[in-house]
Amino acid sequence: MSSKTNLKKFTVTALFCAIAFLMTFLFRFKVSFLTFDFKDAIISVVSLLYGPIYGVVSSAVVAVLEFLSVSDTGVYGLIMNFISSATFALGCGLVYKFKRSFGGAIAAVSTSVVCVTAVMMVANIFITPYYMGVPTKNIIGLIPILLLPFNLCKAIINAASVLIIYKPITTSLKKSGLVDTANPVKYTINKKSVLLIVISVIVLIIAILFIILKMDGSFSLFKN
Repeated sequence: MSSKTNLKKFTVTALFCAIAFLMTFLFRFKVSFLTFDFKDAIISVVSLLYGPIYGVVSSAVVAVLEFLSVSDTGVYGLIMNFISSATFALGCGLVYKFKRSFGGAIAAVSTSVVCVTAVMMVANIFITPYYMGVPTKNIIGLIPILLLPFNLCKAIINAASVLIIYKPITTSLKKSGLVDTANPVKYTINKKSVLLIVISVIVLIIAILFIILKMDGSFSLFKN
């Protein structure tokens, strides 16, 4: 791999880390003590482009930046943010690495939805009791009414967001020369991909409305 290619990869990765970090200030949703933004979707684009290792490293970088700046949850938030972002990016990157196609993109984000939902359940059971200072059984009691629906909706929103933004972003990056075309994405913007984007937008809206209306969630455009 040439130094020029490496430089492009590092440049694009740094760009997406910066955008993901910016997302921690914008479009924040909150339900009880749980919050999320769109940074996982942005980080996952890196994982789809360059593989799961880039996605995991980007997850760590953004989690640390958030911890050092806007986070009000301390080390707990750092750990949970990294686990969530890294799991989602890892699932996307691993599946898409071996199936770089239209169907592969759908399979990648679907895998991430399942993986991150399951992993976050385990993480909440073992980590959240220390953060909140409550018995583990109290957190387990929150799984069906809060933790499972919230993390599932969060994962679905990130998956839909990835499917909406990935193709337009990669197309723009290729036109700008920041992404090499030696290993191009195998599907193009056609009727099938437009339909996928439309469906993803609908799913995204439904999941957001569920969080806000059914889970009494709140939305803020800028972090205070």
